[in-house]
Amino acid sequence: MGALEQVIIAFVKRGDIGHLGLLLWAAAASGFAFLLLREIAVANKRFDAFVRELDRFNARHEENWP
Repeated sequence: MGALEQVIIAFVKRGDIGHLGLLLWAAAASGFAFLLLREIAVANKRFDAFVRELDRFNARHEENWP
């Protein structure tokens, strides 16, 4: 039997169904926040790469500017 099943059985035996729902909601919200922060970090890296490439482009073309 897994750890999650043991936790669920313990909550059900004590009649704390409301607390079990709250625990599941908190776990889902935490997982969603983790995924969201990971996606933001990846987007930030892509934006940083874009800005660096733009800087290289501008530096290369400033030499030819009158």
